[in-house]
Amino acid sequence: MKNVLIVCGIAFILYVVYRVYRFQTLDSGLPELIRKGAVILDVRTEKEYETGHIEGSVNISLGTIRERYVELDPKKTYITVCSHGLRSVKAENILKERGFKHIYNGGAWSDLQQTINHKINPRDRV
Repeated sequence: MKNVLIVCGIAFILYVVYRVYRFQTLDSGLPELIRKGAVILDVRTEKEYETGHIEGSVNISLGTIRERYVELDPKKTYITVCSHGLRSVKAENILKERGFKHIYNGGAWSDLQQTINHKINPRDRV
C-alpha cells in the first residue's frame, strides 16, 4: 500500500510540473507574439531540425548559439524551441545575457506547433 501511495505521489508531482511548464511556456501569449512577427528560433542540431520543424523557424543549435547570436537582430522578438524544452531555456538565458530583451521560451517545438495549429489561423500570421 505504501508503494502505491509513493507511485501516485510521484505521478501527481510529475503532472503538476508538466502543467506548470505548459502554463509558463505555451500558454503565455506565444500565439499572439507569433501573429505579431516573432521569430521561432529552433536550437536543436541541424540533423534534428531536418527530421521536422516549424515552418519558417530559424535553426541555430545551442552548441553554436554563443558564436552565432550575432546573426540575430536584438530588436526582434524570438521564441526559442527544442525537442523537450531544456535547451530552449538555456538558449533563452544565453541570449538574455547578451542583451536580447524580447526572448521567450516556447518549450518543445512539437508542442508549440500544436498550439500554432490550434490557435493561429495561417491567414492571421504576419
